[in-house]
Amino acid sequence: MNIYGLLGRNIGYSFSRNYFSNKFEKENLNCQYQNFDLKKIDELIPLIQNKDIKGVNVTIPYKEVIIPYLDTLDPVANEIGAVNVIKFENNGKLTGYNSDYYGFTESLKPVLNDSIKKALILGTGGASKAIGYALRQLNIHYTFVSRNPDFEELSYTDLDEDIIRDFRLIINCTPLGTYPNIENCPDIPYNYLGEHHILYDLIYNPKETTFMKKGKEKGATTLNGLQMLILQAEKSWEIWNQ
Repeated sequence: MNIYGLLGRNIGYSFSRNYFSNKFEKENLNCQYQNFDLKKIDELIPLIQNKDIKGVNVTIPYKEVIIPYLDTLDPVANEIGAVNVIKFENNGKLTGYNSDYYGFTESLKPVLNDSIKKALILGTGGASKAIGYALRQLNIHYTFVSRNPDFEELSYTDLDEDIIRDFRLIINCTPLGTYPNIENCPDIPYNYLGEHHILYDLIYNPKETTFMKKGKEKGATTLNGLQMLILQAEKSWEIWNQ
């Protein structure tokens, strides 16, 4: 039996395990999908040596720190600087890929319009790097917003009416608002949002986050991360089997 899995920390909630388990059952595939919940990244070593594992997805907080453990990186993953898919090659080598950018791009396209020229990316973790890469491919200028900004980033206190009106796409890449802490949300001035805005939350549980609700109240278009997850999962399966 071929084994696939999700590598992360505190991942009992795992969308991926349910998604792939259902897929394997429906398609009558002799495969199994497991959660590999690692307290520290160096716990990866025994997994690497398991010959039955053919591929894993990678989630918080290991999308960046896992890179030194890999033998090669796909050019896109290399440019992004974060990995969410690892293929266990037949020769024992590990190759890192990124399918997050694909899932995000394809799920965003249906709501994009020509007025979307600038985006704010809330958060600076591994997922946000894939979002930045996707926006570059879409020719959308973006700026990161961070609690501890560097010289090229904005802080949350920098966000004013002019910035919010200028940046019509806002993507939440932070965990703020994830179940069970569903009342939380990024600290942005929601009162300046309007019908020309798109608010995209990478969170999928709950289905509608407080970030999305506050945007919808102002007439903004809102999306959660479920379609992105489905698309990146299918792209992962394609990578493992190519």
